[in-house]
Amino acid sequence: MKKNTQIHILFLILSLFFIHFSYSQNNISISKRSPSGKVRCSSVEYEKYLKLKNPKRATKDEFENWIAPKIIELKKNQYVQKTAATIITIPVVIHIIHNGNAIGVEENITDAQALSQITVLNQDFRRQLGTLGYNTNPVGADIEIEFCMAQRKPNGTATNGIDRIKRSTEQYATMDETENMKAATQWDPKKYFNIWTVYFSDDNNTEQYGTLGYAQFPSTSSLTGIDVDGGAANTDGVIIDYRNFGTSDIATGPYSQGYDKGRTATHEIGHCFGLVHIWGDGNGNPDTGKTDCSATDYCADTPQSGYEHYECGTFDTCKTKPGRDMNENYMDYTEDACMNIFTLNQKERITAVMNNSPRRKELKTSNACSPLLSSNKFDYLNGIYLFPNPTKNVLNISVLRSELPNSYTIYNTLGQEIENRNVQTSADLKINTSSYTKGFYLIKIVKENASKTLQFIKE
Repeated sequence: MKKNTQIHILFLILSLFFIHFSYSQNNISISKRSPSGKVRCSSVEYEKYLKLKNPKRATKDEFENWIAPKIIELKKNQYVQKTAATIITIPVVIHIIHNGNAIGVEENITDAQALSQITVLNQDFRRQLGTLGYNTNPVGADIEIEFCMAQRKPNGTATNGIDRIKRSTEQYATMDETENMKAATQWDPKKYFNIWTVYFSDDNNTEQYGTLGYAQFPSTSSLTGIDVDGGAANTDGVIIDYRNFGTSDIATGPYSQGYDKGRTATHEIGHCFGLVHIWGDGNGNPDTGKTDCSATDYCADTPQSGYEHYECGTFDTCKTKPGRDMNENYMDYTEDACMNIFTLNQKERITAVMNNSPRRKELKTSNACSPLLSSNKFDYLNGIYLFPNPTKNVLNISVLRSELPNSYTIYNTLGQEIENRNVQTSADLKINTSSYTKGFYLIKIVKENASKTLQFIKE
């Protein structure tokens, strides 16, 4: 009887250990919260989660060993210093995940809010003059990447790049839940850059409480014993809480205070393209003042930082290292309004990833942003652009040939029609915007049975 009791006790202990081990394997603790309780980024924790699920996925050191010689080769070939810019255009699909709310209610955000995020990405990645994405820092870089909304679905039919999906889950509490959702809704990651907007849980006892967003780091290739996809190709992309997506400068929406300028997506896409947090994810802690000046983000032009920052201002946490902390870098943790820079070394990493990483390099040749048109109509519409943009008093429509479009319609962020005009002469391509209120607008330009929609900003 005593022997049986001992066996039962041993079995119970082993069972409890197994339960604890299983729980710790699938629930990654979030270690860094802002003073307001927000988790600026869960990408490091998410990478640990992926590694547990996919042991063949490259470690951080393996990734750095893979990318380092590619950056050296990049510099040797002078890709970053080239005089003739080659702009990479990346097709985007935004999956708006909701549980049945009307458009514009909570997580079912408006088209205008979604599209405003694309505007911010282009301002930030192109370092556009006159926008919040511009800086005068001598190491500031135009990444030479632009983002466009997909114009065709995987099945070949037309789309505006916004994919609204009703699912039964209202608030996503765990990474397991979001992984299952992403795998079920993702479009081909070799042709589309996938972004999901969701409602992360408001329950402070859950894994994803307070999370703004996270991203999947790029995969490697040509590594002995390393699976190219790491078993995670069908979840590749960025996922962001709907309250931190888009910008209040352009579109109204249910934004979180301090995170309403679209920089969560800029930060997370930085991770998708191979960037590391500027403090190197060391063991420093701003709450206690403990610094860790040994960690690195592998970019020499982002000065050493002892820990992450949540505030604007001037800081120097590694006084024995040159330069102050670059807390205005998109890869720090400050609020959106503080951020305005990617650096030249960060651009080198991004370019190396875009040239070599599985799925990233295929995006460069995707035709998903090409509308479903005949060749002549495509060339015509593709050649239309607006200038100056942003504009103050006059907006011009430039066309590829002297052939005029039939008409155009202008909408505000609420989807209300502001102006509709049939184009009779070239004078109609000059639009008086002096009476428009400041903000973001869409213009739909029609030629026969085809159209093109562009965005512009009134200053």
